Amino acid sequence: MKTTLSRRSFLGASAASAMAFQFLPSRVFGANERVHLAGIGVGGKGRGEINDAAREGAEIVALCDVDDLRAAETFRKFPKARRYKDFRLMLEKEKGIDAVTVSTPDHTHAVAGIMAMKMGKHCYCQKPLTHSIYEARRMSEVAKETGVVTQMGNQAHAGEPIRRGVELIRAGIIGQVSEVHVWTNRPSWPQGVARPMGEHAVPNTLDWDLFLGPAPWRPYHPDYAPFKWRGFWDFGTGALGDMACHIMDMPYWALDLGAPQTVEAWQEGMTQESAPTASRVTYEFPARGDKPPVKLTWYDGKVGGKQHFPPTEVVQGEDISKYGAVLVGSKGTMFFNRAHTNWLIKANGVMATMTEIPQSIPRVKNEDKEWLDAILAGKPDQPLSNFSRSGPFTEMVLLGNLAIRLGKPIHWDSQKLRATNAPEATALIQRAYRKGWEI
Repeated sequence: MKTTLSRRSFLGASAASAMAFQFLPSRVFGANERVHLAGIGVGGKGRGEINDAAREGAEIVALCDVDDLRAAETFRKFPKARRYKDFRLMLEKEKGIDAVTVSTPDHTHAVAGIMAMKMGKHCYCQKPLTHSIYEARRMSEVAKETGVVTQMGNQAHAGEPIRRGVELIRAGIIGQVSEVHVWTNRPSWPQGVARPMGEHAVPNTLDWDLFLGPAPWRPYHPDYAPFKWRGFWDFGTGALGDMACHIMDMPYWALDLGAPQTVEAWQEGMTQESAPTASRVTYEFPARGDKPPVKLTWYDGKVGGKQHFPPTEVVQGEDISKYGAVLVGSKGTMFFNRAHTNWLIKANGVMATMTEIPQSIPRVKNEDKEWLDAILAGKPDQPLSNFSRSGPFTEMVLLGNLAIRLGKPIHWDSQKLRATNAPEATALIQRAYRKGWEI
């Protein structure tokens, strides 16, 4: 199927506009003005994001999706918004856009987000922030260079459970934390599969070439779109990429973990095309100031037909749920879940009770309002999952996939973005792009 804007015509039309990407100051908003918002990817998760942003006061002026059927409900709800299939064309034509949401598959997050930011648009991007480690670094760099207001869509970051959890851990409710265990019951889509075979007609509502975007070309197959792409390395980041930016969030934030020194992974079921059916990833973080080194272990999938949980000595006989975290400190253990605040805390000699520990982190209605309010106020640092934080967080998460795919421990040099013991990692740290889709 032909794209709305061919790569050749886009490159030709944008030979000058590549030079024209300039860091424009955000407009100053009047007292009653609304943020003019465009959605990139508006079916599925994107539909919910556009609805949420509109509910918090954004004016939806343009909508872009590669699949008319997938986006149909959003198109009907916002009939005045102009419609596009190619976000590059939309960004070139719609000069009045203030901000964009990016809710596409992982492999197009950075291409869309960086283009929008370089054109002066504020950017909200779903988790994981990017598909590759290099892209996460570039997203945070471009956000800083342009001064736009950013937010990653790990929604619970704005909620009471995570913000209160961070306050309690930082206050020392279980002492100095040196060990963390995090797990999920995902994947809930196929992983550990080979490339699907057979000839299939592209649905007439879908522009397959635009869906592929920067990924290598391959024939359309219904096993990829609209949902099962998550398990394929060319498009998604597997269970780890899908869920770690949610479930690791509290301990990563509370403990100021930064970049790990080493990452080691065990997996089963992985194929060349697809993420494993189960994995365990161990990150080793160095001491940070007066904080001790931390060993963080991630678990996903099923092993022997049962959900992959931390070992019994960590679980301590407790009834743990399908996802969560255990933080082990010098004075006790915290069983954390981002869905509530009635956590189990096993602690002796605690310095303060939960009620005695004051709030130190701002509370907000939700992450959409936090982002939109910051745009209106012109304060890029106000959203607490902005790209200066969520970029390094995503780098750390995706290092787990790097260790999984290489099948060897990784010694990580964060400053240089390289695995010092694995030169073969370079192609996975910074992937190749199809012509016309480069960052």
